[in-house]
Amino acid sequence: MSRLSQTDWIAAGFRALTSQGPQALKAEPLARELKTTKGSFYWHFKDVPTFQDQMLEFWEERATREIITLLDSLPSPEVKLRTLSEVATAPQDDFGGVGAEPAIRAWAKADKRVADAVHRVDSARLDHLSSIFNEMKMGNPDLPRLFYAGLIGLQEIAHGDDTASAAPLATLADLMIALAETD
Repeated sequence: MSRLSQTDWIAAGFRALTSQGPQALKAEPLARELKTTKGSFYWHFKDVPTFQDQMLEFWEERATREIITLLDSLPSPEVKLRTLSEVATAPQDDFGGVGAEPAIRAWAKADKRVADAVHRVDSARLDHLSSIFNEMKMGNPDLPRLFYAGLIGLQEIAHGDDTASAAPLATLADLMIALAETD
């Protein structure tokens, strides 16, 4: 049997959060899922709050900096917006993918640390989305907020169906691009 890494535990945490909620983010149930002992958990993490903080740091990195780096490498704001709609609706991976976001937002309602992380992610995303809209010569601050609200709302009503948001968000991106072209 191979030794588990911190990343293995964090992936298990996201799967548990998505399927069972934050109450499942404890050493014992995660160890059972991974078919190991709690000792392995405590080898990697000082305690459960430290584990949860590392999950949040991982999510923040993936949900903001990694996506922003990808978008910044693209040639035009239109391509950036279309790519963002594809990335934001990509199927789940070991770290919760699209399904993790509603679970994290639900967790944030009961945990200030998580609420602070969600606020940081929302702020970074909106700032970057605003820059994309400004590149398209669409300076109205309501437009990036509407696009972002559409993204969050579509994830929220997807109810575990990773594909449910893809077409509507792509349509919203195309509408925003068409609106920019008519100005």
